[in-house]
This record gives sequence, C-alpha cells and structure tokens, in this order.
Amino acid sequence: MNRILVWDLPLRLFHWLLVLLVVTSFVSAKIGGNAMQLHMLSGYTVLALLLFRILWGFLGGTHARFASFVRGPASVIAYLRGHGAERHLGHNPAGAWSVIFMLAALLLQAATGLFANDDISTEGPLAKLVSKALSDRITGVHHLNVKLLLALIGLHLSAIVFYLVHKRENLVKPMITGFKEAAGGLGEGMQKQGKVWLAAVLLAICACCVYLLLKIPAA
Repeated sequence: MNRILVWDLPLRLFHWLLVLLVVTSFVSAKIGGNAMQLHMLSGYTVLALLLFRILWGFLGGTHARFASFVRGPASVIAYLRGHGAERHLGHNPAGAWSVIFMLAALLLQAATGLFANDDISTEGPLAKLVSKALSDRITGVHHLNVKLLLALIGLHLSAIVFYLVHKRENLVKPMITGFKEAAGGLGEGMQKQGKVWLAAVLLAICACCVYLLLKIPAA
C-alpha cells in the first residue's frame, strides 16, 4: 500500500472552515438577538469560501477539480448497484453529487441571506435593493433551505459512518492529513497538488468580491 496525498491543503482548510462556519451560523441563528451580527458575518465568510471552492474546482489539485470526480447519472447508478464499487482515491460518483448538492444548497443559503430580514432589527445588506414583499419571499426560501441543508448534512454524516462500519474506510482522517492508502500504483504519476499561493490569491479575490457586494448602495 502506498500513501498518496489526495486532498490538498487549501481544500482541507476550506472543508473544516466551512464546517465551523455552518455550525456557527446555525447556532447564532437559534440564539438570535445580538448573535445575529455573528450570523451575518459567518454568512459572508461562507459566501467567500464557496466562491473560492468554485474557482478551486477548476484551478486546484487533481482531486479538488470538478472534472476529476463529477460523473453522469449512469456512473452513479452503476456505483450504487455495486458495478463500479472499486475504491476511489477522490470522491466516488455518488459522493461527488452529494458534494455538488451541498455546495449548491450552501450557496443558495448565503445568497438568500443577503436579501433576507427578520421583521425585527436584522436584515441582509442587500434587502433594501428589493421590495419588502420580495425580501419576505426570499426570507421564506432562506428558512426552508435550512431543512434541506440539515438533510444533506445528515446524509453526509450517515455516509461517513456507513463507510467506517461496513467498508472499514475512515473518510475523516484523510480530510485531516490529506493522505489516503492506495494499492500499489493506484493514482501514482497523475497527482497534481494545488498551489497554496494560488489558493491564497483566489481567496483574497473572493473576499474582496463579497466585500464590494456588501457595499452596493441602496437604490
């Protein structure tokens, strides 16, 4: 067995920062009151991270790139039926779409939060760009999407437990260390690691874009 670096450092940092921010967003929303300021700051940071992840899906390391793991429905069905159950260094076909759905749901949550309001004292920085009626509808989507996110998170955690118990494969450890054990020759010679300096530049650009977005003046 060979130890191969699969998850590059920028991807691992993105993953764990996102976990921390999602928990922060959920807890602060439940607390309400002054904690909503933390909730909004957390949401802005999530948005910047998601924009970074989209760019990293094209410019990052081999297994961070969407082209390396996103497959069509036929591959997913074959995998679920056990016809494509060989071990994957990166995301398997089913897990890949779980990632895509999670990213899309989080992006929807962050985006709708920009226009949402709580009818008390807190509203998104772009809420004044739309009518109160539209802001209320967007707020409804923001609240409803939380249920979808919780379902996706539950599915994600269930998959981790399933792989650990039934397949004896720890999916958490590689996301910490970056390394996976692979059969001799598997994945060798085709690994491209993401450049940390490039990730830093991309994240800075995404953070600046979010900052400028928040500064759009009300009409």
